[in-house]
Amino acid sequence: MIKRTLCVPVLLFLAPACPADITLLGSASFPGNATDQSGLSGEVAPGVPANVLGSHGSGIAWTGAGQTFLMVADRGPLDGATPFRCRWHTIEFTVDDAGTVGAAPRCIATTLLSDERGRPFIGDAAAIDSGDDAKALRLDPEAIRVGPDGTVYVAEEYGPSVLAFAPEGRLLRRLPIPDKFLCKHPAAGKAAELPPANTSGRVPNHGFEGLATVPGSGRLYGIVQGPLIQDGALDGRNKPAGTNVRILELNADEPGATPREFLYQLDSPRHCVNEILAVNSHEFLVIERDEAAGAEAKSKRIVRIDIAGASDIAAVPSLPAKGAPEGVRPVSKTALIDLLDSRFGRGGPRMPAKIEGLAFGPDLKDGRHVLMVTSDNDVKPQEPTWVWVFALDDKDLPGFASQRPNAK
Repeated sequence: MIKRTLCVPVLLFLAPACPADITLLGSASFPGNATDQSGLSGEVAPGVPANVLGSHGSGIAWTGAGQTFLMVADRGPLDGATPFRCRWHTIEFTVDDAGTVGAAPRCIATTLLSDERGRPFIGDAAAIDSGDDAKALRLDPEAIRVGPDGTVYVAEEYGPSVLAFAPEGRLLRRLPIPDKFLCKHPAAGKAAELPPANTSGRVPNHGFEGLATVPGSGRLYGIVQGPLIQDGALDGRNKPAGTNVRILELNADEPGATPREFLYQLDSPRHCVNEILAVNSHEFLVIERDEAAGAEAKSKRIVRIDIAGASDIAAVPSLPAKGAPEGVRPVSKTALIDLLDSRFGRGGPRMPAKIEGLAFGPDLKDGRHVLMVTSDNDVKPQEPTWVWVFALDDKDLPGFASQRPNAK
């Protein structure tokens, strides 16, 4: 039986460096057996309380109010085999004007997610409506953002889908997703969703993994974790083979608008994408990483991309496994932060496999921009959830736009 621990993280501190440098200000770790504020009782799996806080590093978003963030949990323990209630948490952080990570972050509220009728969304992969997958109650949240009007947007992997929620957690609407992304034949098990059962759409567990909102607009950008099946994602043994990943542009203010798509190219078929965050109207930060943890980890990077000048590939039905089709320009891509850089002291045995969340917070008094980076512990009681706090200068992020969700 797991000893239940309150939502109180452990803090580590690093001294600030030159303001023009990308600086790791500090970090916090939530214990793997910490509990949330949901009020749920009992166990969702043997030894796992229903109110476990774990996996809340799957996505993070600034609310725009002080230093309060939303952190979203994924589908819960045992890889989608439990009726884990889907939820997000309201977390308070403190970074003072000098850039010092101060008082311990607090989990001050937990919001449970439901559909329009109030039925709870759960992480169980078997919660499928065979007649209409849009009515399924299964959900695997992986990214979260707050819109200008307070609407909370969640991107998830099962559909994949992008959903708009009221602040209290009730579904308002599903944004329309092009057919090429969708799983046509959903099933309770991963193997049953692979080819030949599906010949197009997202690969199991590789749906929408990241979501960006452009502050002051209705535009959102979803990115899948890896290539779509029809884009050369897999070889003949259903092993990773492709590097071409699609970014989908949506407009929450104009749901009937034709969405654009852009090509992001992975460095390796063994890499995956885990988040996208707007810097301004056309530049974004993206997490690209390998699947390894600890000393085996070789690539955990945050890159900066630019869609200006990139081709719209919405009309391209399929992509090659590698390389861009003739006439197609992928997004530009530049390395920004190597999380394994020795100066940050994050490599080695403590490096988690899953670096999954990015969010800007309120700027420091000296004008530097605060970047939060989170890990997903997959509800493993022995593994903490990490939050790393970086500071970036305007020289690191030229063209940076206000990140307050209600900015006009």
